[in-house]
Amino acid sequence: MVMFPPNELALPGEILLITDELLAPADFMLHRHLATHLKESKSSPCILVSVSEGIERWKAVAQKSNLILAQYLDAETLTFVDAMSHIAPHLDERTDVPLQTLLQEIKTRLLRLKPEEESRTLVILDDIASLEWIGVPVVEVTRFARKLCASCRKLNVSLIIRHHVTTPGEPDDILKHLLQLCTYHIDVFALSSGRSGSVSGQVALHGGPANLAPAHRFIPRSAAVHYRLTDLGGIFFDRGTGSGVL
Repeated sequence: MVMFPPNELALPGEILLITDELLAPADFMLHRHLATHLKESKSSPCILVSVSEGIERWKAVAQKSNLILAQYLDAETLTFVDAMSHIAPHLDERTDVPLQTLLQEIKTRLLRLKPEEESRTLVILDDIASLEWIGVPVVEVTRFARKLCASCRKLNVSLIIRHHVTTPGEPDDILKHLLQLCTYHIDVFALSSGRSGSVSGQVALHGGPANLAPAHRFIPRSAAVHYRLTDLGGIFFDRGTGSGVL
């Protein structure tokens, strides 16, 4: 049996890239990381930057795990940033830097935070692929990703970025760039035979070029961990065992 994801994945200053596919969405992985972070300490702040999902969707999913996001929002432990509210005006005006305002908003909110010495700050960006889909040039998306990663590393903040893979086996330009920036890469993908009743998909763990001293054992695609989705999230188990590990 295997424990997945490893504890303390995406330590302060590290970049965790999560990729998924149409038949194997990684929503459950993002919600798992958010819940784990908020529950570990009441003083560990999180900035959730969402491109395509509103806060009500996040609240509804979290509530299934008895996590009431409204309490964290009221306490300002959790900050929700609606990315589109900062991007749309620039797309309408066709400016050359459509993501500059969003980047500045994230950096400003990070600088406002005053976490306790032992706490950790987490930024979640969901998802970066949608930025290209709404009309932001690829060069601007990659520049934004590079600057965001640099800011989080400088401030010793953990960063999680989700990227949707639309052409499995053929990395797009944004993904190629993200793979060079990340410390770890959680690779969520579908079974070759499609989803079954007992297996929803599989997941691998890779290291990025920025990971000079990996603290976790990598899991190649050839030995990927299987998972099954439930109302409470994902249950992970070794291939062929069917016995879950939460």
